[in-house]
Amino acid sequence: MATLIDIGVAAAINILSAIAFLLAFGILRLQPFNDRVYFPKWYLKGVRSSPTSSGTLQKFVNLDVRSYLKFLGWMPAALRMPEPQLIEHAGLDSAVYLRIYLLGLKFFVPITLLAFAVLAPVNWTNDTLELESTKSPDLEFSDIDKLSISNIPTGSIKFWAPLVMAYIFTFWACYVLFKEYEIIASMRLHFLASAKRKPDQFTVLVRNVPPDPDESISELVEHFFLVNHPNHYLIHQVVYDANKLIKMVEKKKNMRNWLDYYQLKYERNPSISPTCKTGFWGLFGKKVDAIEYYTTEIDKICKEEVEERDKLKKNPKSIMPAAFVSFRTRWGAAVCAQTQQTRNPTLWLTEWSPEPRDVYWPNLAIPFVQLTVRRLIIAVLFFFLTFFFMIPIAFVQSLANIQGIEKAAPFLKPLVEVPIVKSFIQGFLPGIALKIFLIFLPTILMFMSKFEGLVSLSSLERRSASKYYLFLLVNVFLGSIIAGTAFQQLDTFIHQSVNEFPKTIGIAIPMKATFFITFVMIDGWAGIAGEILRLKPLIVYHLKNSFLVKTEKDREDAMDPGSIEFSSTEPKIQLYFLLGLVYAVVTPFLLPYLLVFFGLAFLVYRHQIINVYNQEYESAAAFWPDVHGRVITALIISQVVLLGLLSTKKAANSTPFLVALPVLTIWFHIFSKNRYEPAFHKNPLQEAMKKDTLEHTREPHLDIKAYLQNAYIHPVFKEVDDYMDISLVDGVEPESALVPTKRASQRNTPVPSKHNGSSTSSSSLLDVHEERS
Repeated sequence: MATLIDIGVAAAINILSAIAFLLAFGILRLQPFNDRVYFPKWYLKGVRSSPTSSGTLQKFVNLDVRSYLKFLGWMPAALRMPEPQLIEHAGLDSAVYLRIYLLGLKFFVPITLLAFAVLAPVNWTNDTLELESTKSPDLEFSDIDKLSISNIPTGSIKFWAPLVMAYIFTFWACYVLFKEYEIIASMRLHFLASAKRKPDQFTVLVRNVPPDPDESISELVEHFFLVNHPNHYLIHQVVYDANKLIKMVEKKKNMRNWLDYYQLKYERNPSISPTCKTGFWGLFGKKVDAIEYYTTEIDKICKEEVEERDKLKKNPKSIMPAAFVSFRTRWGAAVCAQTQQTRNPTLWLTEWSPEPRDVYWPNLAIPFVQLTVRRLIIAVLFFFLTFFFMIPIAFVQSLANIQGIEKAAPFLKPLVEVPIVKSFIQGFLPGIALKIFLIFLPTILMFMSKFEGLVSLSSLERRSASKYYLFLLVNVFLGSIIAGTAFQQLDTFIHQSVNEFPKTIGIAIPMKATFFITFVMIDGWAGIAGEILRLKPLIVYHLKNSFLVKTEKDREDAMDPGSIEFSSTEPKIQLYFLLGLVYAVVTPFLLPYLLVFFGLAFLVYRHQIINVYNQEYESAAAFWPDVHGRVITALIISQVVLLGLLSTKKAANSTPFLVALPVLTIWFHIFSKNRYEPAFHKNPLQEAMKKDTLEHTREPHLDIKAYLQNAYIHPVFKEVDDYMDISLVDGVEPESALVPTKRASQRNTPVPSKHNGSSTSSSSLLDVHEERS
């Protein structure tokens, strides 16, 4: 059981680590040769260029002593940019992501002040734990636990204090959440209304196009939308199964990197011709001239790419039953995206198209009928991953305390009993062990989300974030409490009567706050400070710069600005919300550590968003309903935990009044969801019409077809050499934008088919369209 001294040791280690990281960053960012590592966003925007200095040494090292006196100048600079300018600079996603940290500060600053002013004195002025320890000598507690609800005597009238505080905390949290939801919904609508013209504003993704024996997918899509959206349909782009071509392009990129490497090596030493082996990973096989080998292989792949591209265009089986359909107006796209197209609700499914850079192209090649099966498979795998992962976490929790280590390795007893070692084990080891176990988890969860078949990077991030949060909730929160308590109090559980179990658990759960304090310090203090240092990108950039960079384009490619990585960072923030809300009433001593995390993280990530991160996509804060829902979940869990604790304390007079709190919280969530969530899923027709009217007034001769016709071409086609064939853009014909229908069926086209035996009675869709207009 960690004591105040153990927490102090852990705090000292993490504070010193955080200070070291911040100092290292403050110095390294001033060096000219690191400029592209710590300010890559400005290079990508073309605002910043490589520092120029006279002399060889000045190109690498900053010799201006005065600049080092302001090594902390990045902090006020990070706060200086106003939010509207930040949105214009980095996007709404980034600005709203920062508001999650501000939300934490708005939550926990007043809650911390109230908790320490009211609850801490109420809890401290009792001796319940000391009396319980005399009855059960194996029961462990520390001075920190005296500040918890466990120290209030059973059946005491003092339990009214945490109950009243629970109501106050909940009402404050709901008020802040409501105001934040209102502000962000307004920001999103304003952002969408003021956004510049983008292809996704005019485009919908159509999936599950029904097969037809007489027409291709492209012809079928064109005819369907000409009939059902005659005044608004413009063009479409069918979806190709280009995954094989993607692999070929990636292979060619890899070979070009190796060719560049060997060419640079040869230029530096022309007397020696570089060689390589043709076998597995270049470790086995015949030794050949490297430059000649990779040049030949690249030429071969280029020819294969062209052949594969032509095969895709000619083979109907390579076209998926899906298409990107673009309309003449935003209003027409909004109507199509938000309505049911046919009587059968499983066919011709339409949704807003992601912006082109947000599309995850490999998943568009997955047949729609497979998606349900894939999601079922992932649900089963995620269930086993979540619950079986609890075994190693429980094992680590059992060893990450003195008793567990002494039982597993008795020969280490003299070492672990040394005070400084003991403090390190109890105050630092549990948190670092848990962090190590979680390192590879986001990658696994992202792979699972991709297998499910989601078609945009933003939806993949949101789905992975949901899985990660559920995993943290079950394993890190519940798993650490249950497993840690079971192992630490095992002897007490065995030897006491069954009637005493609830009381022991009620006392032991708050004691787990010390473990979460160490976790917050390791992950939330040192981890956040390590984020700004960017040690891995720094090393990788200089390695590439030393061995691969030949031109300014190469140097730009060597930069790795990265992104926020919403799928892994947001669930961790939600874990801190959960810990803060649960322990605000139970053990307020944890709250100051959370305040340090939210303040430091807001500062660091604001700097990174302004100077470093280059987001892959813009979803206009589509993730906020998930953030809101997870905070509500944390609130309800905190109320249920408090209800359980009070029930073990025989607080019969006060406990029933707590039952209404979860009900009120759920009602608030339903109200907020109905009031503001539609703004994150639907585009008001009124706003679309306003934007269309304004654009038509300002640009009456805008050629919207030319703007949209290449927007949703698969990017892999652009990678293929000599790709100049515009025929991949369906619905764009040089002579006529419409073709006669070939279908014998009249399900979607109310004109006779030319296959019905009467050519004279046949007419084209162009005639029908002209008659209607």
